[in-house]
Amino acid sequence: MEQVQELATRLVIPGLPAWSGLGVLLVLALFALAWLCMPFSVFGLKSRMEMMEAQLEDIQGEIRALAMRLAEMPRPAPGVSNDYFEIQPPRRELPPEVSAHPPVPPPAARPEPRLDWPSAARR
Repeated sequence: MEQVQELATRLVIPGLPAWSGLGVLLVLALFALAWLCMPFSVFGLKSRMEMMEAQLEDIQGEIRALAMRLAEMPRPAPGVSNDYFEIQPPRRELPPEVSAHPPVPPPAARPEPRLDWPSAARR
């Protein structure tokens, strides 16, 4: 009991009555007790966890169903491949006047002007 009184005297707020420390201590104790006793459903965690658990059960059920269907499928004979081949579209021969490459433009009639930086700096 002495420890509680000592703690209450340490918590006394200057300018307030001597029992104010005990009031602060009581409020803190009630807050701590409420925090420890509060169920998770108050925070909304319980409903979220139940929803996630239901989703997990659905996914596991789907995986089991797929595994059972896979086990029922006939296995291919050894040496038989399940690979497929892509069907190539038929090649068209281009007429002789049409080229497969785009035309190359002719060179410029005159060269592009270039700046001569060292001589421009001397002027």
